[in-house]
Amino acid sequence: MASGDFCLPGEGMEILQQVCSKQLPPCNLSEEDLLRNPHFGKLLLGLSQHIDESGLSLTLAKEQAQAWKEVRLHKTIWLRSEILQRVIQELLVDYYVKTQDTNLTLDDKKFHETLEQRLLVTELTRLLGPSREREMPPLLGLEKADLLELMPRSEDFVWMRARLPLEVEEQLKKKCFTLLCYHDPNSDSDGETLKAAKVWKLAEVLVGEKQQCQDAKSQQKEQMVLLEKKSATYSQVLLRCLALLQRLLQEHRLKTQSELDRINAQYLEIKCSAMILKLR
Repeated sequence: MASGDFCLPGEGMEILQQVCSKQLPPCNLSEEDLLRNPHFGKLLLGLSQHIDESGLSLTLAKEQAQAWKEVRLHKTIWLRSEILQRVIQELLVDYYVKTQDTNLTLDDKKFHETLEQRLLVTELTRLLGPSREREMPPLLGLEKADLLELMPRSEDFVWMRARLPLEVEEQLKKKCFTLLCYHDPNSDSDGETLKAAKVWKLAEVLVGEKQQCQDAKSQQKEQMVLLEKKSATYSQVLLRCLALLQRLLQEHRLKTQSELDRINAQYLEIKCSAMILKLR
């Protein structure tokens, strides 16, 4: 690289600070790197106007955020129906368990049998699918009309549908209380009213704890990046110190060697003078 491509030390540090202040993916750069490659630092500054901290372009990041928003919306809709489906299935499981231990009332039996029959017919109808979309003959020769004949009576269905929200609400309340006691075991001895008040704030508490965990992870990530930068800087400083120590040792050894040579020369000179005197 030509000498004109290098920049001054102060300018290199200024570019380094500007690069580090931008939302760029973590990169291990030192002032020495930018001093040798100033155009690379300017390239990073230019890229920072078009990419985010993850390395995606701003346009793509915006489209990705919109896509994730739609995914979360569809996920929420699916979760609502899935939760309702599982709660209803748990109601039926609890019903079968209770039939083994206790005697249920006629209304309870009627409710659960009507619910189970309606769910079964609905599921089978869904599995059959629209007639126009089937290329193969229907399973066992069944059609939707055959399944509709198995539907419970309309009066029983209307009565069951009116009672179902209360049963679902009671089941969800039990699950919420179970979650509350798992999160805060001391709440197990609280009354139902106090539990309901705590459950009302439980979602906010969980969101706060989740945010704290995310903040802690972000801080840990920042500390890891900072640690890597410091490690790289310390390594460079240590290498410079070792080079300096090596140079000092060499200079000190040469200086010491010259002093020893001078002393030896004086010793030999005195000894030679003494021998000459003896010979005379």
